[in-house]
Amino acid sequence: MATKLLYIDDSGAVETGFILYGWLGIDVAQWSKALRCWLDFRKTLYRDTGIPADFEFHSTKFINGRDRPSNSTSWNRSKGNRRVVAQQALDVLASMPGSHAGAVYRCTGKKGPAYAEERASVYEATLHYLDRRLAAAGDHGIIVMDGDGSDPSYQREHRKLKLATRHIVEDPWFAGSDTNQPVQIADLLAYTAYQAVLAHPGKKFMWDWWTKRLPAAEAPRQV
Repeated sequence: MATKLLYIDDSGAVETGFILYGWLGIDVAQWSKALRCWLDFRKTLYRDTGIPADFEFHSTKFINGRDRPSNSTSWNRSKGNRRVVAQQALDVLASMPGSHAGAVYRCTGKKGPAYAEERASVYEATLHYLDRRLAAAGDHGIIVMDGDGSDPSYQREHRKLKLATRHIVEDPWFAGSDTNQPVQIADLLAYTAYQAVLAHPGKKFMWDWWTKRLPAAEAPRQV
């Protein structure tokens, strides 16, 4: 038996109809090694690109060039530089000890409050999928999500799980992505998985990142 920390973030947009949750799972027994792997990458990244180790990776902004991550103005001007770093980050995740990645998604035509309700439904499906996966392996898991816990729908879905048989323990724990590196990784996984299933022509350069850079990850699955 093992205990997993499951870092989860969402992606998608009302305009496209997609709702997606991506996750990074880390075996608690190897959490230190996994985090060290990432922090070593951030240290090297600072040396090579001038991006500080405490800079918050927010994939939508970073990959699309809407922030100034590096201390070098000339580096910041190139979207190509950002794409290289994003792919390097995925390569690091692929080799991170005791970890795995996956994503689930749904496409809907609902708008407004109905879209929000559908989003909660997709999270419910994500939760049940992960719970079944843990049960099959005889493991237990704790979910850590980006945010402050102000959205009650997440806690509500956790409390619907049958106490006698659930393998995801506790309500979700929340952590701000600005101070939590694994949550930032979950953001990267969610955004790249979203681009893989959306297949927008303007983001064609990202369509195969998930399959090429994360060969051992669970392919995004529709729920």
